[in-house]
Amino acid sequence: MGLTQLSGIDASYLYLETGRSFGHVSSILLFDRPDDPTYNAYEEYRARMERAVVDFVPLRRRLVEVPFGIDHPYWAEDPDFDLDFHIRHVAVPAPGGAAELNALISRLIGRPLDRGKPLWEAYVIEGLENDRFALFTKMHHATIDGAAGAMLTHQMFTEGELLDLREDAPPMPKGDRIPPPNEVLGRAMIDLARRPARMIRWQRKFIQSAIQAGRSEDRGKLTSALQGVPRTPFNHAITANRRFTWRSIPLDDIKAIKTALGCTVNDVVMAMCAGALRRYLLEHDALPEDPLVAMVPVSIRTGEEEDPWTNRVSSIFAAIPTNEADAAARITAVGTTMADGKKRHDLLPADLLVDIASLAPGRLAMQAARLATNPRVAESAPQPANVVISNVPGPREPLTMGGAVVRHYVPVSTIVDGQGLNITVQSYCDTLDLGLVACRELVPDLEHLIDLHLEELDVLRTLAGIGAVDTDA
Repeated sequence: MGLTQLSGIDASYLYLETGRSFGHVSSILLFDRPDDPTYNAYEEYRARMERAVVDFVPLRRRLVEVPFGIDHPYWAEDPDFDLDFHIRHVAVPAPGGAAELNALISRLIGRPLDRGKPLWEAYVIEGLENDRFALFTKMHHATIDGAAGAMLTHQMFTEGELLDLREDAPPMPKGDRIPPPNEVLGRAMIDLARRPARMIRWQRKFIQSAIQAGRSEDRGKLTSALQGVPRTPFNHAITANRRFTWRSIPLDDIKAIKTALGCTVNDVVMAMCAGALRRYLLEHDALPEDPLVAMVPVSIRTGEEEDPWTNRVSSIFAAIPTNEADAAARITAVGTTMADGKKRHDLLPADLLVDIASLAPGRLAMQAARLATNPRVAESAPQPANVVISNVPGPREPLTMGGAVVRHYVPVSTIVDGQGLNITVQSYCDTLDLGLVACRELVPDLEHLIDLHLEELDVLRTLAGIGAVDTDA
């Protein structure tokens, strides 16, 4: 494997990283241990990963910086790849409940990944109650996006898929060498020389799309993008300290509400979040008059990407009706504002916005990122969103690992300066796992906030005329 340059979007996750803001995203797989006294979760996972690194290049490639930062970094296969560096075996203290697991995860997500190694870590976590164990994986967003990560997880833990244990697995490949700085610089200069022609092609596509958008009946929405958001207690500069918590909701409950109220699953999720945030801010005497704005990540992956592991992600910005006191009005408003956000998003092809990031010079992109992550900017400049709310579709069939069955697939996302709270839900089989990550200082009562989400879901259930919610954490 030779040098492969990071796309502008991939590199941006590196540039935005500081001592307080980290670019990795994570997940927890919570397993029921099989009824086998000889079962060893760590050895089972390590054996599986020993096969996985053969097939999945991102697991064994590391960063190669360009001298003087004149262009985006490159990936190169690590000649010193050490699987045992990346896989760790840990345990939580007794009684091994949700509090102990959440405390461990909170500490792990508050530490950066080592940029001198491939950008991922995995922890097999023992000592959990009910004879369970967990697998916590942490991978830098520069390496793969959520959709690619889900694909990797599916193939790792689905019996009969690519990565089932096999005795005839080929040996793990390793890179020959990390190229010296002068060689990397020469490669970067060649890439930079080709950039003007790529920029001209991009401009042509942009102009054609802009003309089409100008003819659209929704053209006014292109210039009515949300300009800054109201301030809340979690919209300030963050620290490196994190809080994490999660709950699980039966997916059938969400579907029943959706059917009764004539909306979508995503509308129910967004209304639940809007109601919970409204109640939380009211309790803190901090509810703005204007609605909060959510950034909602969306995949623009087509399946035809030349590099399946690069990031193909965009975002919808939508107002969420935290200023609306009535639950029925909130869920109606959510459907309208999300539709408006999608129309704004679709007026220009998202791939154009992704591609332009690759055309910006590396040093310029880095300087812009440093400005954006300056804590004084987070405190004074208008922010594009109050909170990230992500709804990730997960596997519909059970995942397994050598007889151990995954009970929950919990998302663990990231936060940035000015947006100290992240809400992510992920479906898995018949459940919806809800994970909240926050700055430890900005949201000291995160457990209470997630409880408000479940209480708000009960409000929606009552509105829909169905019974009480059943949760399992």
